[in-house]
Amino acid sequence: MGDGPSSGLGVRTAGQTRAEQRPVLAVDGKTLRGSRAGTGVQTKLVSVYDHDSGLVLTQAAVADGDEVAAFTVALDCLPDLAGHLVTADALHCQRGHADFLAARGGHYLFTVKANQPTLATALRRLPWATAPGSRRRGRGHGRTESRSIKVIDLDGTDIAQLFPAARRAIKVVRRRIAADGRRSVETVYALTSLDHRAAELGLLAAWLRGHWEIENRVHHVRDVTQREDLSRIRTGNGPQVMAALRNTATNLARLNGYANIATAQRAAAWHPTAITDALKAA
Repeated sequence: MGDGPSSGLGVRTAGQTRAEQRPVLAVDGKTLRGSRAGTGVQTKLVSVYDHDSGLVLTQAAVADGDEVAAFTVALDCLPDLAGHLVTADALHCQRGHADFLAARGGHYLFTVKANQPTLATALRRLPWATAPGSRRRGRGHGRTESRSIKVIDLDGTDIAQLFPAARRAIKVVRRRIAADGRRSVETVYALTSLDHRAAELGLLAAWLRGHWEIENRVHHVRDVTQREDLSRIRTGNGPQVMAALRNTATNLARLNGYANIATAQRAAAWHPTAITDALKAA
């Protein structure tokens, strides 16, 4: 990605299929490690991030350490979830979340781990050996990676009764060989409420990978570029307000076409009208 403005950022291509044009939102939490409440607890926020545009749409504070409850609080800030797909990690693979999205006309793509032991066991026992799938290989970041993905329709299985609106199960196996020869294998299971007509296998794989872009394009930017954890605004509502302002600055940079937020901030520092220009462009 280049350092300067990129005019195509966040724009859906006219040639995309309807499935590819589906709005996809990631929900994820981040602890503000430099913050301190009166009890010594650090502030934690749950953000909603648009996969396609790279924009943070909203955020909600985690109250009393309950990040699960913050999921619906954050998404309730959005006026319309009809047709949207929400991606989230295993913490948010909750029946209540699935019901909430269904009531709002939305869909989910949740990873499944040990916090749902019965569901995780049922997924592992599916007939994956005979399931259709695909494999991709690539090199980058000093390692070789192989990623395979398989999908099984859940109609007629027990899983369709175990979790609300579950339509398909996904199994992803990632095999990595590091530059020093070390090998690792990771297996990830996921559930979605989308049926086979709504998303083909490649799209599901892309959406699962895309979920973690919130780490790189939001959390990493706030930690490294914007030095969030070193902020001296540490108590009360200050950390949450400053996080919202950092998100706003990043959003403005992306809307103004910047792929690199550090470059955008340097440009804003050198040009007195950069902020007002960005606001007009947004």
